[in-house]
Amino acid sequence: MRQVQLSDVEEQVYDAVAALEARGQVPYPDLIAEEAGLTEEQLRAPLHQLTEKNLLHREDSPMAGLDFGPRFCARQMA
Repeated sequence: MRQVQLSDVEEQVYDAVAALEARGQVPYPDLIAEEAGLTEEQLRAPLHQLTEKNLLHREDSPMAGLDFGPRFCARQMA
């Protein structure tokens, strides 16, 4: 099995998403940034990279008319 290499900031963001999910919080970008100790601007690139590496997936608001923005959910690392 192939090991995915993550930069320090990518690992920090992945861990932040996983921690939010473990606490039952919805991983919206503002909460992920706060958990990871980053600004939302600093968060954009690692979120994109983790999505490309198939470690996070983006979900848009599931409720019509209530758009709180995208949320990012962690996929299990094997």
